[in-house]
Parts: sequence; structure tokens; C-alpha cells
Amino acid sequence: MSGRARDLGIRIGTLQPGPLNAITDVAGVRVGHATLIEGARTRTGATAILPHGGNLFRDRVPAGLAVLNGFGKFAGATQITELGEIETPILLTNTLATGRAIDALIAHTLAQPGNERAVSVNPVVGETNDSRLNDIRAARPTVAEMGAAIAAARPGAVAEGAVGAGTGTVAFGLKGGIGTASRRVSVEDGVFTVGVLVQSNFGGDLRIDGRAAGRGAMAATDGSIVIVLACDAPLGARNLTRLARRCFGGLARTGAALSNGSGDYALAFSTARGGVERLANDAMSPLFQAANDATEEAILNSLLMAVPMQGFDAATGQASQVAALRLDPPSG
Repeated sequence: MSGRARDLGIRIGTLQPGPLNAITDVAGVRVGHATLIEGARTRTGATAILPHGGNLFRDRVPAGLAVLNGFGKFAGATQITELGEIETPILLTNTLATGRAIDALIAHTLAQPGNERAVSVNPVVGETNDSRLNDIRAARPTVAEMGAAIAAARPGAVAEGAVGAGTGTVAFGLKGGIGTASRRVSVEDGVFTVGVLVQSNFGGDLRIDGRAAGRGAMAATDGSIVIVLACDAPLGARNLTRLARRCFGGLARTGAALSNGSGDYALAFSTARGGVERLANDAMSPLFQAANDATEEAILNSLLMAVPMQGFDAATGQASQVAALRLDPPSG
């Protein structure tokens, strides 16, 4: 039985999700996919996350980046760490497409009205390696296909599973992909939304809400995950970095191996205007819990919404097939 975690009776934590249970529950956030499934060898794509629909280069948002294990290529990382802000959409794609994603983000930014004199752009790109189901050595997605993911970004419900940057990914030896979830929390005198989107492509011993999933031996441990967290709480870069770091708690609860060959990245940004830190450190704990729970549920949704897939293993040069996670629906 397929369906999102909550459709199957799985409730992660006690905090309530937003109406869509998606990163787009944070007002203004948009998501777009370019999904490439062609012939026997192409199973890849790109996913774009936009903090708002305006000119990000002119209206930047505060951000923080956390790295658990740095076996990966996260473009733009050093400037995010240094300046605590992002100035382009966020693109997720496959490992060997990182350079083309950079080109697509630069082209998008330079083409926007008001940026005619821009001479430096810090593109933000996360990646995981989809070569177990995709001919990753082929030059896909192209720059134009990356641009299509940006152009497709919209508010509202987010497609999950084997779509966009999750088209060819594998997690826990099962079909992985794109997953999302959200939580609403009361902090001081405000109610805020935390939304998470993941590109799951890692290994370990799968656990669902603390219970072993019954798959026996640990699945291949290497791989990567990119976690993108959006919130509307008035946070600056310092506490956004702390919030991003808490996403790894949700990752660990799914049974991730956190191996030497895994690239584990979490990027958090705030859509609150002004980028001013207005919450005390003591007020952060509910947001930390939201990050934990939303990340765990987003990972489960990425697995539960995926479909079985046949593809091409670029490392072996052989056809490959990966099953999808299926659970029984709740009784009664």
C-alpha cells in the first residue's frame, strides 16, 4: 500500500503539520521539478526551492548551513557560512550535474530585471548520486532542464517520490526520492511554521517511528541526503544554523548509517522579513523539535511515495531494479 506516512497512520511526534504537510506551508515558498525518465538509462532530474517569488538576488533571505558528513558537493556553502544568506533559488540534482545547475542559477539570476550590473552570483546547489538507476555520465539534466525546474516552481502541494532530483535515488536499498513535511509551533507570542524537503539517497537500517521495518541486514550504507528547511520564524543565520543542525536528529531516527561515504547537508532559511533575530535562544527548543519531526516524516514520505523503478547502474554498466517501500494501511 502506498501513500504518505499520515495516510498510513504513521504520526511522527505530537506537533501538528500545516494544511499541506509540506515545505510550501511556509508562506511564499515555491517548489518546482524537472523529471527525466527516458529510455532504459535516464532516471534523473532537478528540484528547485524558492524562498519567495521575487528577485532573490535583491531580496536575500537569512540562512544557515549544517554539515554532518561532508562527502558531497554543496555549491555555495562557504559564502552561506560567511554571510548567512542566500541570493539564488536552491537547486537539487545529481552529482555530475552540479556544474550545470550552477550555470542554470547564474543564467536565471542575471536575466532578472534589476540585476543588469551583477558581476558575482553565489548559486546554491545540493546533490546526491543517482548512478544506481541513472546513466549519470550522460549530461542530464541540461542547463535548460534545470531552468525548467526553476520556472515550474509554484506554491501549493508538492509532488513526492520519484520526481525531480529524486527520480533516480535509492534509500535503505529501496526507491528513495523527494519527500516533504511541516510542523506548526507556538513560540513566545507567535505561531510559526517549519517545513522540510529532502532528497533521500542514503543507507542504513530503516526504522519507522522507532520500529524496525523488518528488512533484516543493513542496506548499502553509502549515499547522501540533502535537507532543506524553511521557516517563517524571525531568525538570523546563527539560530538558522542551529535549526539546520537539528534536522540530523530526524535523519538518525530513520536508521541512517551516517557512513563515511555519505554526504549529509541541511540548509535552513527564514522568510521573515528583515532577517533580524527576534527570538531568544531559550525559545528555540520547539523549533528544534519541529525540525526533528518534519525531517523524519519527510524522509518517510520520500520512500512511501516512491514507485519501483528499473534503470541503469552506471558503475557496473548493467540494468538495475529497485523495489519501493510498501506498508499495510491502518486497520479499522
